[in-house]
Amino acid sequence: MFWWRNEVRPGVSVAFTDTGAGNLALHVGDDPAEVLARRVQVEQAAGLEAGKFQYMDQVHGNTVAFIDVHGAGPTADAMVSADAASGTASSRAVQPLAVMVADCVPVVFVGSGSATDPVIAVAHAGRPGVASAVVPATVEEMRKHGAQDIRAWLGPSICGSCYEVPAGLRDEVAARVPATWATTSWGTPSLDLPAGVRAQLEAMDVTVEYSGECTLEHNSLFSYRRDSRTGRFAGLVWTHD
Repeated sequence: MFWWRNEVRPGVSVAFTDTGAGNLALHVGDDPAEVLARRVQVEQAAGLEAGKFQYMDQVHGNTVAFIDVHGAGPTADAMVSADAASGTASSRAVQPLAVMVADCVPVVFVGSGSATDPVIAVAHAGRPGVASAVVPATVEEMRKHGAQDIRAWLGPSICGSCYEVPAGLRDEVAARVPATWATTSWGTPSLDLPAGVRAQLEAMDVTVEYSGECTLEHNSLFSYRRDSRTGRFAGLVWTHD
């Protein structure tokens, strides 16, 4: 069910699912009823009621949505949630968040708010998102809502040794994020998206607590590069007693 899970602060947990949890995406041709049932199973495993995790319609952009109540998923590639005392206009509690990937970098954030509840966030950092700075934009939005001492967890994603791209594309992305420049294990141009995300977070004074394994190298993780018709696993963050 969970590839990695930990209570990262008292009352705050982060997790990444694997193929054992099944496909959690509604846009890859799977039976929607089965997908929704799997999402409920993940919520139950996290100790939450059904329908608690907020998902989003990811489009490889850099839009960050603030979420104060569960609803129809926003068209965005990052979400932030916080309680009212952490600087928002909402009177609602922190909303559990989910991000889906199958090679892109799922980034989960937890920051200290001005009250007991934290400021939390998730980001979908694929090649376009890394190049257009979706991760720094997420950190900036968290800080607008009072987040301090922000820490990040990078879930499993394709590594620089496996993510082969044309040389021109490598040069284009590396011109914006130099840390992404890489070479595959067989000597061809590639991009190291996790390295790029880590560099962006370091520049924002955000501590990286965890960086996951390569999706292409592990069959227990979904990988679009390995299997073009595939599901999506999730990065999750939620609060609890």
